[in-house]
This record gives sequence, C-alpha cells and structure tokens, in this order.
Amino acid sequence: MSAFTLAELAAGISAATGKRIEYTDLTADGFARVLADAGVPAEQAHVLADADLAMGRGELFTDSGDLRRLIGRPTATPAEAIAAALD
Repeated sequence: MSAFTLAELAAGISAATGKRIEYTDLTADGFARVLADAGVPAEQAHVLADADLAMGRGELFTDSGDLRRLIGRPTATPAEAIAAALD
C-alpha cells in the first residue's frame, strides 16, 4: 500500500461517483476554526488540527504490514475502498 493525499482521495471519489468532490487544504488555525464552528470544543479542535499537521508530515505512515496483520486480510487501495463503499 502506498501513501495518498486527501486531494488524491477526493479525486478518486469524484472519478468513482461522477460528482465533483473538492478538497480544500486549510491552515491548522483554519481547520481548528471549522471544527469549533461545527461544535467541537476549542481545545479538542486544536488537538485535532495539530494531529492533522502531523499526518501531513507523514508521521502516521508505515509500511510495516501491521494493519494487514491486525485486520487479518490485505489492505485495500483507496480505489478499492471507494468502490466497496459505493456497492
């Protein structure tokens, strides 16, 4: 499995559904504001925004195979997961 961006995920969903799905890359402060406006407590919104920054730096990426072993089956590509969700 290879890493993918949220923009690539949005493009894959667009291709699979025939609907235009846009991804907007927000600053950490902008993302925290959106979360807070949606009702997430401010402290939690900042924690989530910080986690999003870490993911953007690749801090969650691993090619260890741990997820495959944990779920007991091969992992799916984004295209496979989108297709399964649309079935």
